[in-house]
Amino acid sequence: MNKNNIPSMDAWLKEAKQHESAKKIGMYLTHNGVVRESAKAKVRQGAENTRPVVGMEFSYDQEKVNAIIDETYKMDGIYYIRTWLAQGQLQVGDDIMYVLIGGDIRPHIIEALQYLVGRIKNECVVETELYGD
Repeated sequence: MNKNNIPSMDAWLKEAKQHESAKKIGMYLTHNGVVRESAKAKVRQGAENTRPVVGMEFSYDQEKVNAIIDETYKMDGIYYIRTWLAQGQLQVGDDIMYVLIGGDIRPHIIEALQYLVGRIKNECVVETELYGD
């Protein structure tokens, strides 16, 4: 993974506030997904006999991500979306994904963030956890 490509959320927010949609926006919400040591099976299904994760192979389909972003823009009160996803082999603590959403009110933005991140994770990415010995 090229760590030089990881975005600055400060820069993203500065750009978002200069965007033509900024006058309609009352809140920005961010998401920063990170590789964790606990296996997905442990945190999602409660599987206790999992080995620690040491990294992951991560890839995604940009066309599918773009389509889901387009659909998210159709939700009530959503005026600004920006995403970044990693690619390749990641280690525990590495950034997987950044999402910035701007909209009119908190309930609309929270709903849109849940929708967008959930669909990206479920429909666009391939995550293969790598385990230690």
